[in-house]
Amino acid sequence: MSDIIVAPEMRDLDELASALSGWLAGKLGVPAVTLSDLAYPRGAGQSHETILFSARWYGGALEGVVRIKPGGFTVFPDDLFEAQYHVMKALHATSRVRIAEPLWLEEDPAILGRPFFVMRKAVGRVPVSVPPYSQSGWVVEASPAQRRVLWEDGVRQLAAIQLADPADFGFLAGPDHARDGLAQEWDKYRRFIAWLDETPASRPFCRILERGMDKLAETMPADAPAGLVWGDARLGNMMFGDDCRVIAVMDWEQPSLGGALHDLAWFVTMAGHWHRRPDGSWFEGMGTREETIALWEEVSGKSAAHLPWFEAFTRVKTSCTGLRLDQLRGTSTYEEASLAKRLGVD
Repeated sequence: MSDIIVAPEMRDLDELASALSGWLAGKLGVPAVTLSDLAYPRGAGQSHETILFSARWYGGALEGVVRIKPGGFTVFPDDLFEAQYHVMKALHATSRVRIAEPLWLEEDPAILGRPFFVMRKAVGRVPVSVPPYSQSGWVVEASPAQRRVLWEDGVRQLAAIQLADPADFGFLAGPDHARDGLAQEWDKYRRFIAWLDETPASRPFCRILERGMDKLAETMPADAPAGLVWGDARLGNMMFGDDCRVIAVMDWEQPSLGGALHDLAWFVTMAGHWHRRPDGSWFEGMGTREETIALWEEVSGKSAAHLPWFEAFTRVKTSCTGLRLDQLRGTSTYEEASLAKRLGVD
């Protein structure tokens, strides 16, 4: 496990404990709650301030997590903080997708300075991003057979999301923009590019992103399967037990009703990045793109026929996110020529 804290913002944990303990006492209906062991997770959690804690009161205890709505460090243009809680709540109720149990949502910013929600802490190991889990840490130290179990159970959970009925998530059909289907994700990223374009240094890259979207528009599929979108579908957003099986699917900060293939495309794109070794070989034990697609189709019952188009869209999406992180961090990791080549508009 990485020892690096990658939280976008940090606060005084003693002050947090004082405010959160009183709020928890009210939720639990007890005179007092004592909080201890407050800590930021290591190597993961770059977009939200997330704090682990232990709570004790007379007659009870809770190992919990508080997730706080982002303030100045906002990666995405759409505010879906409350929506992610309700998605997790609905999925947890069905038990098909393994979700850390959401307990309470607090929309009043007066308690911690921003809205937040609390969930029960899932105990396991995460394939962290910093440093990459494919380069060091417990996943590298696992045997190829163990990595095979990790990959397969991860893909089965990815596909299980598509067993959820989109009708149960109607609250994701926002009134201000495209309401569902591919148009919802398409509209989101058109607005994302316009948002990036407000920063002068990003404007040359935005012209390239627009060309990428225009090219995609020429071949947009009309019959892609419907479905719930997780939003950041990758093994690094799953927690695993000692048996290398999924304990919790995490980080639902950008859900939508955009369709089944967005997450599969994101997953295989991320795997192509993380699982290709420096010498060109594949990370032993991890399934290939073709194996991932076949298992996903088997479990979800949906067709991946249009996947190449969604993979191309994913390259636009990840470029938007990368450029936004550059804006927030004051870095410059993109070159115009390489971005144009990546999006096939050079």
